[in-house]
Amino acid sequence: MALLAFGINHQTAPVAIRERVAFGPESMQSALQDLTERTPVEEAAILSTCNRTEVYCELDAANSSVVLNWLQEFHQLDSGSLEPYIYLHPEQLAVRHMLRVASGLDSLVLGEPQILGQMKDAYQQASSAGTIGKTLSKLFQHTFSVAKQIRTDTAIGHSPVSVAFAAVALAKQIFGDLSPLTTMLVGAGETVELAARHLSESGMGRMIIANRTVERAQTLASQFDGFAIPLSEMPNHLAEADIIISSTASSLPILGKGSVESALKQRKHKPMFMVDIAVPRDIEPEVDELDDVYLYSVDDLQEIIQENLQSRQDAAHQAEEIIDTQVEHFMGWLRSLDSISTIRDFRDHAEQLRDETVFRALQRIRNGDEPDVVLEELARLLTNKLTHLPSTRMRQACFDGRSDVLDVVRELYNLGEET
Repeated sequence: MALLAFGINHQTAPVAIRERVAFGPESMQSALQDLTERTPVEEAAILSTCNRTEVYCELDAANSSVVLNWLQEFHQLDSGSLEPYIYLHPEQLAVRHMLRVASGLDSLVLGEPQILGQMKDAYQQASSAGTIGKTLSKLFQHTFSVAKQIRTDTAIGHSPVSVAFAAVALAKQIFGDLSPLTTMLVGAGETVELAARHLSESGMGRMIIANRTVERAQTLASQFDGFAIPLSEMPNHLAEADIIISSTASSLPILGKGSVESALKQRKHKPMFMVDIAVPRDIEPEVDELDDVYLYSVDDLQEIIQENLQSRQDAAHQAEEIIDTQVEHFMGWLRSLDSISTIRDFRDHAEQLRDETVFRALQRIRNGDEPDVVLEELARLLTNKLTHLPSTRMRQACFDGRSDVLDVVRELYNLGEET
């Protein structure tokens, strides 16, 4: 059987297509069992995220249509509807694809770390479903190891390339230790939630979340041990905040120069770091005129992100070199599996000759023959039995003009150069 990576992603299919073939956690195991029961696929795992759905399996590429047909049937799609969006990676290319995906080299955001965790979840789901065998298990473990090596040996994930990550990284650059500080997050959407997550992971001391709908703020605050307030209460708490990150959908600024100036007086001009991620802006541009305020707009962060993206692209070149080497390592292991049955037969044959010779030698000793004579004869007979057939085959190979057989024998038995 051959390895195959098969699927669609953000580069080949729009979200309207990707969402139609996504697998939720609740359906993953039953889907895997259905795939292996209804098709020739013996081993399988499915990776399903917002940006990709991929099937990793043991199957010859010539039979890939069975996976495509199964995918369409499982999601009740018309026959042929997915064909324009599908990519197919057989054998060595499948290994390379998995390593690149796990390392974040095939992601929408280059080097993003979440995909490795998602791939580990895919492996666990397939293990629980009983659809992982020796080959895919080895491939997944190799993939996890290589992704870890790339994270350690390159700077692929060191430079922030999302707005939320860049904002938090900038705060750490300005303040250093975040643990004694207070952050106010204004809004409760996806960007603010991501910023809250990065702040929490960076050891943020205290978090205030202000939102027009206080229930949404409370939901978000509960995840990060924060404190929720309605947007109307924001001026009363502004002086508490060392860091302010704002991202709302307001059409007008919600934070003006006057209120920030009042907060600075209460803080005795202790510096404030402010990031306005919103478009249109949440913070009046005039706030930047105040001393002791570091105000950054989304455009400022985009400049940082572009510089960091170049850094990640440089690291990606290093990562590709690591992957080249590691693909060969895995393919070498895969090729070595072909030798297992031959090695087993070779050892069984040698052990059979040994057992037969030892049995006869023991009978002679029991019949009174001298042990020294019997042992010497045993060694001679065993040597003859082990070398007779190979010697005959080598002579015949040379007779037939197959001198390469001699080179193989010399390599196998480390006989050195022929003189």
